[in-house]
Amino acid sequence: MTTSLVQFEKDGARGLAVLDDEGAHVVSGVATTLELANACLEDGTSLAAAAQARRGEAIDLAAVRLLSPIDHPDDAHLLVSGTGLTHLGSAEGRDRMHKAAAAGNATDTMRMFLMGLEGGKPETGEGVQPEWFYKGDGSIIAAPGEPVVQPSFAGDGGEEPEIAGVYLIDGEGRPRRLGFALGNEFSDHVTEQVNYLWLAHSKLRSAALGPELLLGDLPAHVEGTSRVLRGKETLWEKPFLSGEANMSHSIENLEHHHFKYASFRRPGDLHVHFFGTATLSFADAVKTREDDIFEISAAPFRMPVRNPLRRAADDADSRVVPL
Repeated sequence: MTTSLVQFEKDGARGLAVLDDEGAHVVSGVATTLELANACLEDGTSLAAAAQARRGEAIDLAAVRLLSPIDHPDDAHLLVSGTGLTHLGSAEGRDRMHKAAAAGNATDTMRMFLMGLEGGKPETGEGVQPEWFYKGDGSIIAAPGEPVVQPSFAGDGGEEPEIAGVYLIDGEGRPRRLGFALGNEFSDHVTEQVNYLWLAHSKLRSAALGPELLLGDLPAHVEGTSRVLRGKETLWEKPFLSGEANMSHSIENLEHHHFKYASFRRPGDLHVHFFGTATLSFADAVKTREDDIFEISAAPFRMPVRNPLRRAADDADSRVVPL
């Protein structure tokens, strides 16, 4: 039986629900995932056990406003990051982008992918480190149904169907995995295509998570579907694979190379870390536009990630003024 936590809002008040094969039930005594996680740290129980022990009345999730499955009262204490070139086949589209500039030699993209293929799943010890990028703090996460925002200066806005690990740093500075979320990592592939060194710029964007925090282990094989909807039509649709059976790195290795940095082990902080993908509409020459809807679904997650695309107005003033 798969078990998930779902944060919601009803009549202006927040709540937490546990979702399993028997439906959704309110988790009593707490209003957020973070509150439940902190309670588990205090009494030494698991999230799944604590949620079941606090299982209350049934709730219709279709009748409430669904929220992202994790958040922090202070957005600055939630870090959003990710890794790329971690999935089998993930190098193909990226490699095509940069091959012309490599004069026939193997691109950095392909070299990075092959390094992961050869050393990303060590039987023991530390494996090769992956590509890593920063996306932003908790303010960039779009809740279910809310827009992912393409900046006015962006080249495009494209979906990336991924699974993310969600973590809390405990009082002793140890990362504690809370669970997994289905997400849309959302990037600017046109900017990245200009020069691979602009990858960091292309990732400073919104991201979206589905409503569920999946508790326990992630299945080794995850199969889903990613869609771009325009009006009543499906503009693009393609299956995607995730889980360690379809990855060139183990999740443990990706986690190690993120949390090996002491600044990422600050007690009380939350982390959302995207694990990568091999599927995106941009690789099939799809050009998204405002009001397109990105929809990502995959078992064992029961509910999809679904967000419209918005383009920000060109009203930001980034000029530096001496004080």
